[in-house]
Amino acid sequence: MQLRKVTAASAAVLALALSATACGGSDKGDDSSSGGGKKITVGIKFDQPGIGQKTPQGYSGFDVDVATYVAKKLGYNADQIEWKESKSADRETMLQRGDVDFIAASYSITPERQQKVDFAGPYLLAHQDVLIRSDDTSIKSPSDLNSKKLCSVTGSTSAQNVKDKLAPKADLQQYPTYSACLTGLQNKAIDALTTDDSILAGYASQSQFKDKFKLGGFKMTNENYGIGVKKGSDLKAKINTALEAMVSDGSWQKAVDKNFGPAGYKNEPAPKIGDVKS
Repeated sequence: MQLRKVTAASAAVLALALSATACGGSDKGDDSSSGGGKKITVGIKFDQPGIGQKTPQGYSGFDVDVATYVAKKLGYNADQIEWKESKSADRETMLQRGDVDFIAASYSITPERQQKVDFAGPYLLAHQDVLIRSDDTSIKSPSDLNSKKLCSVTGSTSAQNVKDKLAPKADLQQYPTYSACLTGLQNKAIDALTTDDSILAGYASQSQFKDKFKLGGFKMTNENYGIGVKKGSDLKAKINTALEAMVSDGSWQKAVDKNFGPAGYKNEPAPKIGDVKS
């Protein structure tokens, strides 16, 4: 009888311990949480100035500002955000595996990606454009890129899109990084750099490049930046609500001006939630 009592008491203690662990053991945000966890994990780019960049001082860029605002609306302070690098090729996999709660990383909404993940937004409408030297008056339209040295990073389709559709005689140059393209542009080894205008503006806004480059303003494609979440996640609706608040209280425009303004970036108005431009 005494043994039975001790065993029952031990079981009760164990049940209480397990209950406490279940209530407070997780330190990562989940789909059903609105900020009750100790942290939220967010994917961003680490190597895109003006968009998402890791520096010795921390993290900066438009996507970082958007993600920080969204996280706050979800109930997380800035120091509760765990930032993870989300390279372009890894984004869908990171969401599907649950490595991150959401991704804000110059992540264009496309039908192919929507088969694998869900998107909140869009929160920015970007366009493929070119960056040229500030004193270059010879490139006024995409057709002027014919016979010009056009740079993009290795593996990107941006330069090929221009050659295929707009300037068949463009001389394509592939460099390993956008920074290398910028150096080539500055040294006149190339004539233009092409990718999304937001990315170009971010690079050109760096202090070392002040007043050296300008955007062509050609708007060759529509790139609808969305915030990626796991398929079926209820975070999508919550993030959409946060994005609407960011636009309405003026924080969205302040983030655009801060991160892209030095390059003379003429941004599109904040897109309506669900309005994906083809």
